[in-house]
Amino acid sequence: MYRKKWFSVFSALALVALLAGCGNSSSGSSTTTPQSNSVFVTGTDAPLPSVVGFRVDITGLTLSDGSGTPVSVLNGTQTVDFARLNGLRTLLDINTIPTGTYTQATVTLANPAIDYLNVTNPQTNPPTHPTISTLDSSPSSNPQLSLTTSTVTVNLANPLVVSAGDIDGLRFEFDIRKSVAVDANGQITGAITPTLDLKVITPSDADAYIDEFDAGVVSVNAGGNSFVIQGPHGHQFTVNVNQQTEWEGNESINDLTSSSIVEISGTLDRTSAAILADTVAIESQDKFWAGGLVTYVDPPVGTANDFDMYVRSVLPSGTGFNSGQISTINLTGNEKYFIHWWHNNWGSFLFNSTGLVPGQHVSIAGPFNNGQVTVKRVVLRHSGHTGTLVVGQTNTSAETFQFNSNGLAGVLFEGPVTVQVTPFTRFLGGLNSIQDLTGNTPLNLRVVGLILKTNTGSPIFLAFSVEELPN
Repeated sequence: MYRKKWFSVFSALALVALLAGCGNSSSGSSTTTPQSNSVFVTGTDAPLPSVVGFRVDITGLTLSDGSGTPVSVLNGTQTVDFARLNGLRTLLDINTIPTGTYTQATVTLANPAIDYLNVTNPQTNPPTHPTISTLDSSPSSNPQLSLTTSTVTVNLANPLVVSAGDIDGLRFEFDIRKSVAVDANGQITGAITPTLDLKVITPSDADAYIDEFDAGVVSVNAGGNSFVIQGPHGHQFTVNVNQQTEWEGNESINDLTSSSIVEISGTLDRTSAAILADTVAIESQDKFWAGGLVTYVDPPVGTANDFDMYVRSVLPSGTGFNSGQISTINLTGNEKYFIHWWHNNWGSFLFNSTGLVPGQHVSIAGPFNNGQVTVKRVVLRHSGHTGTLVVGQTNTSAETFQFNSNGLAGVLFEGPVTVQVTPFTRFLGGLNSIQDLTGNTPLNLRVVGLILKTNTGSPIFLAFSVEELPN
């Protein structure tokens, strides 16, 4: 499918797969063992301007029929950064629940935390490095964050029917814009009122596709075309590959070791809940990987000596290279540069040490010792941004339009960014083509794709999807 040959991104989703095996009747008794089967949950966000991180602990997620005893579908507490999930899906966890019909979901939350970027005038000489500030529930936070309610119960519009031998799921949407209260000046007040929406989905729905899942390899069965990975929450998953699976960099399952960190995209098997991989990228062979947002490049023009990265994900955790902070990434000139999901040699021409620009989503990998990483790989990854269409700046012949990001990218891009669409670009939310962007209305949009640096030093957004969002 073209989506894996380009860069597959749809609506903003985090995928939680919840696996259960089928129970069997005992041959020596008339008692029947209750059956159980698979359920997955997806989650999404609606980003608040200037917020680069919105973490919250999901301490519980239960399903019920409205009258019986609720059934838990999470293995312990999950800490999720919903702000990074803007147009992307990732696998979170797997668990077991009994078969049955569920009409109600209850979510319990705790410990909200918000990271936001401080940016001064980019025209200052020399330019200053952006910094990160954090708001949380501690007494020293100003304002101090608090949940107006820690428990949210949602009645499902359509019941979730969990049947033996199959896998079903929920789409879990966390609307940050509606959840975080702001005053008349747009300043965060500290009150967090969780605004959630849950919708029943099936594995064949686009919402069930796993766009990216980063995990460490635990074991490899090359002869059986499978390997086991361990995700950021400690749960292990089986990954199956076949002749249709695409491996980046001409690598294969034979290149995997217990020191490898990979990124997987694909679907869940309806019966086993193993991941059937469309694409496998070996991101590190050195047991260390980190991903995040480029906030500063030194120097801004020419070959970069280093860059600042707001760290969003780290594997393995506990290394001292912490999420939620800005770290300076030193470059030696020996790094290899890749564009994620590009299976050709053009990537190194479009993205290299001269192609770094603030606003990009990248990952790094290499040996980590004494608090420092020796970077071997820098990978440009896809990301999503929300904002408004610049009226009158759509060029249907060049297939470009101007986009004002009113979130983080707005302060990093220093104004409107050009969006380039291609024959592979998907138009969503009622949009059918670039022709729908030629009117006089500044539409609310979400653009998902790759941010590249032009010859002039300005960014350009290569779009995989353009979605109109409700007001």
